[in-house]
Parts: sequence; C-alpha cells; structure tokens
Amino acid sequence: MNFNEFEKEMKLRGFTRRTIDTYLFYNYRFLRFIGKSPREISGYDIKQYLNYLIEKRHAKPRTVNLAISALKFYYEIFSNKRLFSRISKCKEEKLLPRVLSKVEIFRMINATENEKHKLLIELMYSSGLRVSECVKLKINDVHIDRKVGIVRRGKGKKDRLFLLSDKFLKDLNEYVENRTNDNDYVFNDYDNGHITIRNAQRIVKNAARKAEIKKRVHCHMLRASFATHLLEDGVNESYIQKLMGHVSKKTLERYLAVRVDEALKVKSPLDNL
Repeated sequence: MNFNEFEKEMKLRGFTRRTIDTYLFYNYRFLRFIGKSPREISGYDIKQYLNYLIEKRHAKPRTVNLAISALKFYYEIFSNKRLFSRISKCKEEKLLPRVLSKVEIFRMINATENEKHKLLIELMYSSGLRVSECVKLKINDVHIDRKVGIVRRGKGKKDRLFLLSDKFLKDLNEYVENRTNDNDYVFNDYDNGHITIRNAQRIVKNAARKAEIKKRVHCHMLRASFATHLLEDGVNESYIQKLMGHVSKKTLERYLAVRVDEALKVKSPLDNL
C-alpha cells in the first residue's frame, strides 16, 4: 500500500496539497476496507465501498463523489484500469447558499474587539474572498491607491484582482501602523507566518456568537453574502463573477436564487384578503 509514485504524479499535474491529501486518504481507506492489493481491485469492490459509505457511514452525495474522484484518478488515470464504466456519481442536493443580512454582518463587526479579527471579517465580506485566500494575503498585495488587492495563485492557480472597501483600507492602515512586527502577512501569527484556516473559522464563529446570531455561521457565508448583496445592489453579474474568481457562471447563479430585492416587490396574496 505504497502510494509514493501516485503522490508524485499528482504533484507533477499541479494538484494542490489539499487535493493530494484527500485523494490519498480515500485510497488508503478504500484498501483498508476491501482488504486487497491495488492489483486485485475490481469494479465490484469499488461499488461495495461506495455502498458502505452511503448505507453505513451515511455519507452525503458530495462526499461519495469525492471518493469516486479519488479512486477513479488512481485506478483509471494513474493505473490505466477500466473499472468505472458502470459507476456514476451521485446526484448532489442543490441547496441554496446560506447568507447573512447586512444588519447581521454589521453586528458581527461591531461585536469584535480584536482589531485583527475585525479586519478579517471586514475583508471576507467586503471583498468576497475565500477563507484560504484571506489568511494568505500579504501586505504588499494590497494596493491602497488603486483600492484593489491581488490574490496570488488562488483557485485554479490563477492570480486575480479583488475589491477593497474604503472602511477596510482605513482600518488596515491603523492596524499595520500599530503592529510591532514586520511580518509579510496581513493576518500574521507568532511564527512569522499567517493564521490558519481553522483559526479564521473560529474567529468568525466567535463574532457571530458575540453578535447573538442564532444561526450557524461559517466563513463561506460572508463570501456568499458579498455576492448576494452586490446582486441586490444591481452590480453586473459578470463583474461579480470575476471578483469572486468563479470559472463558471453557474456557480454565481446559485446566489441569484437567494436575492430578495425582486421578491420584495411582489405582494403576498394574504395581504389582499
């Protein structure tokens, strides 16, 4: 069960560390479950494992599809075995993105006393960045005069510009001036690096708790709120798509379903009784 060459292949293809770890995880788990060597694996074995994930582990369609992608890459792409001709991905639930209201975000920011933590929440909402992009942001990638920042090697390993608000820039200037270290990262830690994604998630959850928001709040909700609120304010969809780094317009269309500006113009039939 040595996947060294498999890992090298993924690195050569430019896979992110997160994807590599995920693919290794599912391939290890699969072989432990089935109790065979990779050379002995059949399509039936793969179906058995997928059924186990669904029936015993109660895995969601997205998790099952991730397992399929990991196994398919190893057996079909890397090992050149045709085992997936009768294996299809699960149909995923089309859930609406969960968003926060402008009032809720305002309360979260005001409830956060730590300046670095407040700055992180402001950036996530005002720029629509992914949490992984926020924590890695460097001071030199913030262009105050142009009111834009640069995401270096974001999703798809592409650079892109993002929007910077006046309030964020004002708070950033004050924060940087008062810092006692010369760390390159905006959200620095104590080891000359940046804070972790887990720390960022904890910061957002604590802010929501202090703001007495009862719903479960996570980092992606700030990004979803950014897109939804811009749509409600009449900003062009293609512009928002570029700002958020979406490859496909279909991703952005999910946010169209949760905008409320058009819906509010419709009068409920109950009010006509």
